[in-house]
Amino acid sequence: MDEPKPLTSAFSKTANFSIHQVDTVFRAAAQAAAPAAVPFTLPPTLGPLSAFAGTFTGQGFNTIFRPDSTTTPTQMPGPINTTDPADNVLELNLTDETLSFSNNLGSIPNRGSGPQADAFLNGVPYLQTINDVTTGTPVGIHFEPGIWLAVPASTNPHEPFTVARMASIPHGTTITAQGTALPPVAGKPTIAAVDITPFFGGNPNNKFTFQNQTAANKTTRRLPQDLTALIASGKLTQAMITDPNTVLRNQIAHQTISHTIIIETSTKPGSPLSGGPLPAVPSPGPHPQAPNFAGGTSNIAFLQGVPAPPPGGNGANANAFQMDAVFWIETVIYDIDVPRIPSGEPPIILQPLQKGTVPLVPSFVATLPFVPNKGFAGGRVRVATTQIQYSQKVMLDFNGLTWPHVSVASLVPAAPVQIPEHLLPLT
Repeated sequence: MDEPKPLTSAFSKTANFSIHQVDTVFRAAAQAAAPAAVPFTLPPTLGPLSAFAGTFTGQGFNTIFRPDSTTTPTQMPGPINTTDPADNVLELNLTDETLSFSNNLGSIPNRGSGPQADAFLNGVPYLQTINDVTTGTPVGIHFEPGIWLAVPASTNPHEPFTVARMASIPHGTTITAQGTALPPVAGKPTIAAVDITPFFGGNPNNKFTFQNQTAANKTTRRLPQDLTALIASGKLTQAMITDPNTVLRNQIAHQTISHTIIIETSTKPGSPLSGGPLPAVPSPGPHPQAPNFAGGTSNIAFLQGVPAPPPGGNGANANAFQMDAVFWIETVIYDIDVPRIPSGEPPIILQPLQKGTVPLVPSFVATLPFVPNKGFAGGRVRVATTQIQYSQKVMLDFNGLTWPHVSVASLVPAAPVQIPEHLLPLT
């Protein structure tokens, strides 16, 4: 990131808006002529979601097998010479992403029934926008408003503390994905492989590999069709197509990460996840207790087709029936050489030393208070900041197969990270 992105607000809400119970207000209104003050209560814990604050930007990679209609076939840039069925196009996108989080929503009351006590949730609204930048010209391909929820433990059902992601996708799908966080990992995470190969009958072991999954093939149904220039530039590799999580591992290969929080979610969390699970750690690894039931996807009629098919059915146009995702929230340590700064000088934007070895880094800002005849003598400082990585797999059904649609990204703070004042002592 050479320059911080110019960002504007996409939405607005009443300043300091938060959700609270109305019960106390009603009780106060029913009391003596002078209404009693509404007692202040702290919002419920966000748990691992507390790291979701501010705006993050970054880079990623998206793979999706698209249906190819015989009525409106996708025109390829070059000739086609393949024995594959003419029922799909593999689209590959190098992506540029912005993920913005709003303030938490406060205390969201969910009322219990019978012996189950009321549950008070908290939530973090977010907005995700993704551009394709494969050709160098940004083209919008994804827009997702949603809310992350922190859900307390309950007895009915008997569930631990969980998190949930609710999202709306403009192709006509909404999701509720629920899951939990693993215990924090010391250092960087071990990121397992994810496979985009389609499979028959809902059985991920019954795979069918298409020729458009071979990077060197220039005459197949794929966009981009000829990957020669992208491969020569190092922007796209066969390893990325075979396992998109390669992009995530490349990002952290030369990073110093002090610890990692891992969140696993699924729209079908109570059973083994189809084609995986999409693991936070290579199997067999420790996985948290998952909710026994919850979540799901909902699609418009066009996506489901008629009739609504089972997994692997033939009636769908592109039925998104399941979504699994892993988020890695990493604390990354950067080294910054700060020059001598006289007190009262304007803020200085600086780049970390790791910029030459890490694909994506944030920028940093050094600011000093005004103290006459004082300043920072200069030197190297180490600053910790948050990095978000995710790998998401959506299962699409059409033409008798299940087609994994995989998206990955690495995201860092969009605005320059403030160097803590105690690291810039005045002398």
